[in-house]
Amino acid sequence: MTVDPATELPDVPALPPEPRRGIVALLVFDGALCAILSVLFLGLYIGPVPFPITILLAAVINLLLVMALYSETDSLRTAMLPLAAWLLGFAVCLAVGPGGDQLAMADWRILMLPVAALLPAGGYLFSARIKAIIKTARPPAQQM
Repeated sequence: MTVDPATELPDVPALPPEPRRGIVALLVFDGALCAILSVLFLGLYIGPVPFPITILLAAVINLLLVMALYSETDSLRTAMLPLAAWLLGFAVCLAVGPGGDQLAMADWRILMLPVAALLPAGGYLFSARIKAIIKTARPPAQQM
């Protein structure tokens, strides 16, 4: 069976699928939850030695959250939402509660936590932005 080229439909590129809002909301919530749990378990000790494993876990989890959200939405702005939620959750933990209670202790670990938790994910977003800029700036390859 042959198709008349005059009546054939042109190849229309498919629209990218819409991101699933539930997945996006869950990943953003996980960013805030990661911050709160990181601060709660930051004072972990093994015997007399401080064991701040949550600093490393927060770095890995934030990176995975950003990568998952970027692959879901293909938007760098949306991929930054788990980091914003992490910062908001961290700020809540730094605030003094009623009665003067505070989750965050004055220690070197509380200073290392935001740096280590945000740096890998920020580096990933930076490299993804640079790749997008290079991709749009590079002229298309000429076909022969």
